Amino acid sequence: MPTGCTEEKLKGSWVVDPAKSFYYRWLGIITVAVLYNVLMIIGRTVFWKLNNSHPWIWFAIDYTCDFVYIIDMFVNSRTGYLEQGLLVRDTEKLLVNYVTSPTLKLDLISLIPSDLFYLITGISCEDGHIPCPVIVRLNRLFKLHRLIECFDRTETRTNFPNAFRICKLIFIILVVIHWNACFYFAMSSFIGFDTDRWVYSMNNTGEGFFQQYVYCFYWSTLTLTAIGEVPVPTRDEEYIFVIFDFLIGVLIFATIVGNVGSMITNMNASRAEFQSRMDAVKQYMEFRKVSKELEKRVIKWFDYLWSNKQSLDEEAVISILPDKLRAEIAMHIHLDTLKKVKLFQDCESGLLAQLVLKLRLQVFSPGDFICRKGDVGKEMYIVKRGRLSVVGDDGNIVLATLSDGSVFGELSILNIRGNKTGNRRTANVRSVGYSDCFVLSKQDLWEVLEEYPEAKEMLIERGKQILLKDGLLDEDALRRSQKERERLEDRCGRLESNLDTLTTRFARLLAEYSAGQKKIKQRLYHLEKRCELTINGNSSE
Repeated sequence: MPTGCTEEKLKGSWVVDPAKSFYYRWLGIITVAVLYNVLMIIGRTVFWKLNNSHPWIWFAIDYTCDFVYIIDMFVNSRTGYLEQGLLVRDTEKLLVNYVTSPTLKLDLISLIPSDLFYLITGISCEDGHIPCPVIVRLNRLFKLHRLIECFDRTETRTNFPNAFRICKLIFIILVVIHWNACFYFAMSSFIGFDTDRWVYSMNNTGEGFFQQYVYCFYWSTLTLTAIGEVPVPTRDEEYIFVIFDFLIGVLIFATIVGNVGSMITNMNASRAEFQSRMDAVKQYMEFRKVSKELEKRVIKWFDYLWSNKQSLDEEAVISILPDKLRAEIAMHIHLDTLKKVKLFQDCESGLLAQLVLKLRLQVFSPGDFICRKGDVGKEMYIVKRGRLSVVGDDGNIVLATLSDGSVFGELSILNIRGNKTGNRRTANVRSVGYSDCFVLSKQDLWEVLEEYPEAKEMLIERGKQILLKDGLLDEDALRRSQKERERLEDRCGRLESNLDTLTTRFARLLAEYSAGQKKIKQRLYHLEKRCELTINGNSSE
């Protein structure tokens, strides 16, 4: 059994984990079989010398690939998938999942026994007779999706993704050139060898398979890349064939080489952004010489994010919406989850609407500790999907299991006086598989509660009742804190009363000052009048 093989024995059954090395190695095996069919079926269809050389060897390789195809169907029917963050190993569920997927249809089409036509045509091909009987195996190309999957997983695993993409692009171009070379040779056979200067010349180039293929590949490369001169067509059908080749060449090098990067980025921006972030992390780990085991864990975490469509930055996507629509969307998605928290049941809708906007999704890998005993509680957690284990100090004894909808840590963010745990974690919580948890921080909760003082008092009172029920509330400390709070409130009341008295006295003094100032102005006015009259009387005398 290969190292890293993830097959598990469950009720005597064999199951493959697609995240492990065995599945990737099997993809490599099936990819070799698919590549053989992609390259050789078309080649043997038009080059009869290739098909007739060692026919029994081709016969053996063909049916070896068919046998690999059959094994691949069995592997697909036993390939696990994640449910609640854990690998499904129930063979009945795996079989139903495979039967209902489009993969089964492609696999069945690729294994249609079209080779039965060999009973009529035979397996050999007469010289100059095109197409050869092997063309009946073209349905084997419906397995091409496994080749694409292998490329995708290799791009995820490699530390040099850019170099791999360049190699993949070159490989695709070479396959297109190969197929076009085969079509050129078939076209030459249809028109007639040596009938004009455009078709393949048996007399000038050679009748051996190597000479035939090399010249056709050379002609196809020059035509599709438009980098050299080729014989000018002389017939209408030759002109049409060359026109199609030129169009294909323009498509390959003007579109793929020139614009495919930006086109893929525009068509699949989220994948490009996700891939760039993953590449950056892999390059950083490569630069920092991170261990291979940790590197595999990080890559598996990225695979989980992408396979479950959690790589999207939801907050950035809906940030363009107005606050009300954002709140409605958040409530539609998260309200049922938040209502599962006993502490928030029967709270007013406005408070819940503010809280759902504060929820943040975090993904934990298998074996990750969400919190450890003794840590200061700064967040509460709501399990969206997955399974968590409450373990002892040794990390081996499982005390309890938390599943979808479970809540923990909600009391540590209320800062309740008299809590015997002192707002610290009382247990170790570890993720069993991949787990998705909603997180609400203490700071976000208190920011919202500042706008809802009545709800704040109600939540604290509920928290006290829960702690009292669990025997985690120190009533003496609570009474002392209440008395201290009452003293503080009394002091604040007295300060407010004194401030009101001072304000009243200040207002009275201000009024008396204004009245006295008015009287002084009136007296000065009368005094000025008398002085004017006295001065005028003296002047007249």
